[in-house]
Amino acid sequence: MTRRSFLTAATAVLGGLIGTILGASGLLYAISPAFRRKAEGWVDVGRSSEIKPGAPVKVEFTVRKRDAWATVERRSSAWVLTPDGRQFIVFDPRCTHLGCPYRWDKELGRFMCPCHTAVFNPDGRVVMGPAPRPLDRFPVKVVGGRLLIRPEPVPGPTA
Repeated sequence: MTRRSFLTAATAVLGGLIGTILGASGLLYAISPAFRRKAEGWVDVGRSSEIKPGAPVKVEFTVRKRDAWATVERRSSAWVLTPDGRQFIVFDPRCTHLGCPYRWDKELGRFMCPCHTAVFNPDGRVVMGPAPRPLDRFPVKVVGGRLLIRPEPVPGPTA
């Protein structure tokens, strides 16, 4: 084998190796979001066993959103209610009228919005006031004893 043929073969092998590494890295970079999105959006708000049946409990959590290389964090909250400790309803903490934060009135057993006097049942239905629809809800699931919510409001049932 001549020196020229050896250098040609070595250059081809090295070029092929570099091309394979760069190609595989690019492919992994391109398809990695498909694997990350499956769990994205769900936020752990605590142990499901800590939410006792009866009165709603306000939970606080941090929402993290990635935008390219930056991660933006914001604090948020939700109202969690369980009738039996196995099924959970999670309400968006903003009134459906103008987005004011409402509170739970333990004595009346109702959610009360201080901005325009909207009143809601524990199941989120409008009792009185200007609210056009029931309280919005967050999707919820229990995984391994942990309560997970997706803080993207969906309208509550109207019936």
